[in-house]
Amino acid sequence: MDNQMNQDKSKNQTRNGIYHTMWRWHFYAGIIFAPFLIILAFSGAVYLFKPQIESYIYKDLYFVEETKETQLSVNAQIDNVREDFPEASITGVTFFEDKERSTKVSTIQDGEAISVFIDPYSGKVMGGLHVEKELMTIFKKLHSELIVGGTVANRLIELAACWAIILLITGIYIWWPRNRASIWGTMLPRLRSKGRVFWRDIHAVPAFWLSLGLLILILTGLPWSGVMGEKINRLATATNTGYPAFSFSFGPKPESVTVSKDVAENVPWATENVPVPTSTENQFVALTLSDVEGIAKYKQVQRPYTISTPQGESGVYTIATSHERPFDNATLHIDQYSGAILTDVRYKDYGVMGKAITIGIALHEGKLFGLANQLLGLFLCIGLIGMIVSSIIMWRKRKPQNSLGAPGKNVDVRIKRIVTIIMLLLGLVMPLLGLSIIGILLLDKFVFTKMKRFKAWLG
Repeated sequence: MDNQMNQDKSKNQTRNGIYHTMWRWHFYAGIIFAPFLIILAFSGAVYLFKPQIESYIYKDLYFVEETKETQLSVNAQIDNVREDFPEASITGVTFFEDKERSTKVSTIQDGEAISVFIDPYSGKVMGGLHVEKELMTIFKKLHSELIVGGTVANRLIELAACWAIILLITGIYIWWPRNRASIWGTMLPRLRSKGRVFWRDIHAVPAFWLSLGLLILILTGLPWSGVMGEKINRLATATNTGYPAFSFSFGPKPESVTVSKDVAENVPWATENVPVPTSTENQFVALTLSDVEGIAKYKQVQRPYTISTPQGESGVYTIATSHERPFDNATLHIDQYSGAILTDVRYKDYGVMGKAITIGIALHEGKLFGLANQLLGLFLCIGLIGMIVSSIIMWRKRKPQNSLGAPGKNVDVRIKRIVTIIMLLLGLVMPLLGLSIIGILLLDKFVFTKMKRFKAWLG
C-alpha cells in the first residue's frame, strides 16, 4: 500500500515537474517573441490581400480604360517606354491574364527599380512606381525583415517563427486536459467566468483549435527563411527532390554559380536555385522580346508570366511564372541568339519536396484556393494576435508587483534535463532555435543567477 502511494506520489511529482518546466519555457518564449509574432501576423494578414489592395490603390496604373481586339506587339510597347525613359534599362516585362490589365515593364532608372505600366492597346505609358515604395513591398519587408532589412532582422523573424512552434507544442501540453471531464475550459471557453479564468480560456481554447492551422502556416513560411530555407534547399538538391536534372534540354546540367533568382523575376521557389545556362557565341541576330513572347505562347506558358532580359552577351532570356495556380508554374531559359530552350522546368517536373513546398507556399500566400484561402489565412492571423493579447492580459492579472511572475523553477534537475534535451533535439532541425536555447541556458547559468535583480524577477 505504501509502495503504491509512493509510486503515485512520484508520478504526480514528475507530471507536475514536466508541467512547470513546459510552462516556464512557454512563458519566456511568449514574453520575448510576442511583439515579433504580432508583427508577423499583422503584416501577413495584410499581404494575403495583395491582389485586391494593389488593384484598388493602383487602379489607374493597373487597368486600361478601353480594350480592343488586338494588342500592340511587346516590341512596340517597349519602344514607347524607351521614348519616355531614354536612360532606363529594361530588365523584364510581365504579361497578365486579365485583358484589362496593363503591361508591366521592369526598369532600372538611376540605380532604382521602377515599374512602368503601359496600355497594351494604345501604347500609352500610364506611369511608374518605385518598387521599394510600393505598399505591398513595404509590408513584405516588414514581414520578412522588419523593414530595416539586413541579416540580423531576417534572423530575428526566423527565430520568432521557430519559437512559435515551441509555443504551440508547450501550449498544447499545458492545455491538455488531465483531470477535467468537462468540455468547458478545454474545448469551449467559460465565457461567464471573470478575471484570470476568463482570459485563460480566451487564450487557451482558441489556441487549441487554431494550433494545427498555425503550425502549417509557420512551416510553409520557413522555406523563405535565411537559415532553414537554405537548409531545405540543400536537402531538396541533395536528394533530387527539388528539380530534376533532365529539365535541362541541351547537354548536362550547367555548373553555374549564377542561379535563376539572381537574374529573373517571378521565379518559383522550386527553381530559384536552378543554375543558369549561357547563350551561344554571338553567331545569330539577338532575339527580341516579341520573339521570346512567341516562344512562351508556343510552349503554353500560362499568364501571368515575366520575361526577364539577358544580363550580358552570354546571358539568357528567362520566362518565369510563380503562378496563382501553382500547378502552372514554369521556368524557361532561352538562348538569346538561337532561341534554343536551354531549361524548361514545370510543376510536373518537380520532385516530392518541390511539389509539396510549392503547394505549401501557395497556401501560405493565400493563392491555393482563392478567396477562401485568403479568409482562412486572415482568420489564423487574427486568431494569433488575439491569443497573444489575451496572454498578455492574463499575465498582467497574475503578475505580482515588482516581479515578472514567471512559473517557479524549483523542479527536479532530471526533469529539466529531459525537457531541455527534447528542446535541443528540435534545435537540430531548426539551427537558430538550437543556438538560442544554448544561449539562454548559458545566460541562465552564468549571468541571471548571479544578478540579484534577475533572481527576484525569475522567482
